[in-house]
Amino acid sequence: MINAITHNLNVLGSVTTSSLSAWRGCLVVRQVPQPAKPLVLFDIEACPYCRRVREALTALHLDVEIRPCPKGGRKFRSQAEALGGKQQFPLLSDENTGTVMYESTDIVDYLFQTYAKRPVPKYYRSKVYQPALGSLASAASVMRGLWASPAKAVGQPLHLWSFEGSPYSRLVRERLCELEVPYTLHNLGKEHWTEVGPAKQRLKPGPYTPIPGGKRDEFFQIHKRVQVPYLEDPNTGERLFESARILKYLNSQYGN
Repeated sequence: MINAITHNLNVLGSVTTSSLSAWRGCLVVRQVPQPAKPLVLFDIEACPYCRRVREALTALHLDVEIRPCPKGGRKFRSQAEALGGKQQFPLLSDENTGTVMYESTDIVDYLFQTYAKRPVPKYYRSKVYQPALGSLASAASVMRGLWASPAKAVGQPLHLWSFEGSPYSRLVRERLCELEVPYTLHNLGKEHWTEVGPAKQRLKPGPYTPIPGGKRDEFFQIHKRVQVPYLEDPNTGERLFESARILKYLNSQYGN
């Protein structure tokens, strides 16, 4: 009972984080083709600047390899420093163009220009008040996903289907970051206004039918529903929906 209450309180905090972030990273601006080689993001989930990059990735429906670099982390911070020269986050590596870059504003501009062939939409442009709101958004989630936690070794990277604005998905990403578990982030943003709302009660009444040919349709054909977060662990064969179940699994399998 206590665990359920705590989880629900964390969900409310995560909803506040999404609200303070103006719910960016929910709707897809333009679905672009996945690049030949995966993008790699050295990331801190609680960092407001990293959040801006993840919002843009959702807006473009781009998948990305996440290398969690929480404060006190020992798994990927040195790798990031060797690649870029310093431990500063976010750090994006794109082998498709030979690009390694810091600074969230520059990365967001790069992603839209390179993969959508367009300027950054007004909704995703940097604004003077964003750092303050971004910090408040992180505080609303009690800075989960900022500090490393003791964890067991991980074999293959996990796979997480998510979108940045999803409050439930954020709880899972926070824990993955704290445990320094690498994972492929499969962005599954909402492709049309009729998809706005929780998975079981969208704005449009009646049975849910995703846009044919999109990433959500592909997911729907396999699982007969579109709901995030969804986690697959190739190390154990575990496949899970529901944030509470996923968190319980991560703590049991990788917590120390």
